[in-house]
Amino acid sequence: MSATTLSQVVTRFAPSPTGHLHIGGARTAIFCWLMARHYDGRFVLRIEDTDTERSKQEYTDSILASMRWLGLEADGEPVYQTKRFDLYNEYIDRLLADGHAYWCQCSLEEVEAMREKARAAGEKPRYDGRCRHLGLGPGPGRAVRLAAPLSGKVLFEDMVKGHVAFDVNELDDMVLRRADGAPTYNFAVVVDDITMNISHVIRGDDHVNNTPRQILIYQALGAKLPVFGHVPMILGPDRQKLSKRHGAKAVIEYEKDGLLPEALINYLVRLGWSHGDQEIFSREDMIAHFDGTSLNSSPAAFDPEKLLWVNAQHLRAASPEDLLPRLLPFIDRAGLPAGDQALVARCIPLYQPRASTLAELAEQMRPLLLKAADISYDPAATAKALTPEGKAHVAALRGRLETLEPFDKEALHHCIHGYVEENGLKFKAVGPALRVALLGTAGGPDLADVMAVVGRRDALDRLDRAMGM
Repeated sequence: MSATTLSQVVTRFAPSPTGHLHIGGARTAIFCWLMARHYDGRFVLRIEDTDTERSKQEYTDSILASMRWLGLEADGEPVYQTKRFDLYNEYIDRLLADGHAYWCQCSLEEVEAMREKARAAGEKPRYDGRCRHLGLGPGPGRAVRLAAPLSGKVLFEDMVKGHVAFDVNELDDMVLRRADGAPTYNFAVVVDDITMNISHVIRGDDHVNNTPRQILIYQALGAKLPVFGHVPMILGPDRQKLSKRHGAKAVIEYEKDGLLPEALINYLVRLGWSHGDQEIFSREDMIAHFDGTSLNSSPAAFDPEKLLWVNAQHLRAASPEDLLPRLLPFIDRAGLPAGDQALVARCIPLYQPRASTLAELAEQMRPLLLKAADISYDPAATAKALTPEGKAHVAALRGRLETLEPFDKEALHHCIHGYVEENGLKFKAVGPALRVALLGTAGGPDLADVMAVVGRRDALDRLDRAMGM
């Protein structure tokens, strides 16, 4: 793309509110948003809600909430197709006046009979154009059809697929406005893209068969074509159509599971695009590199484990200050006290390297956020570590910790290891007992870190409770 066209890049994401936003749609939105941002262009969000029977406000709300969570902000307010019928009718009138469209009185049953007859003859099932030259006007039960070319090919260069050609004979005089007055999908999309100055249409390759039909409408309206890019669908690990059984969820569910939006974007953008061998991208990286090239022509497979790995990388790279407000809802959901946010912030670095999601991070922090009296002790770990000998080591260390100054990580580290060395012990004779006494479990962060984070009073309370068990 030349420098002279950078300001002309306008992309759009156009979901139908007949369900929640899923990862396939989210990836399309990400591609469109990134390309607009890369070229300092515009990104339009359009809600294609003309299917009034299946469209629901709850799905619109869910889509908008998912887009906000992902940080895919649009330039301007969302556009709703149901509020643009007057515009569509203006364009219908123009096509009728120019002879590029005509009125059709054929019923659905008659059209299906035509298609069945064509199938029986081994031909492409299509409308036979019988109303094309009747000169009909508007009337009850009448639709408007495009007067499509009778021969030739529809050609376009696809950003992903390269040169694509369709024979016009494979198409027919498609309906532009149904008998009930509603515009058809293909017609409304073209009018929207023309009036919104959309320069690039990136979408799933399940739309590729719509593209020649839409191109015929562009041509009938004398409008410039956008650049089309049809990306392969995301498949499951078994190379079958992606579904819930593969672990795929609606975007809103990933938010509830504790994924970071930047991680989900990173993972999805790599399912169909690459920049060398780089796997982990910041949002700024993606904007800098996503120029509409390097889109893969082969379907990518969704891998829930890889998604968690990517999320873990972003979780570990985030600052505690950034994670704190995002983590608090998960701490609350886990039934943990979050009033002492300074304590929560101190705990975050201890568990960041161990967690894959915010939900996991909150749960792993449980032993440090609870007071000594509320800690649950793992029976197996307690039986193994808090033996009479183990409790004796805990008691001896408690005496040293009570007067230790300063009570910080370095001093605590020297205190523990000094005790071990002075008594000719190995760390495994002391460490497990001290860990279970402090945390109630056999695993966890560095012991000096734990005590420095909870502070002297709470650390001593934990040891006292363990010795009294």
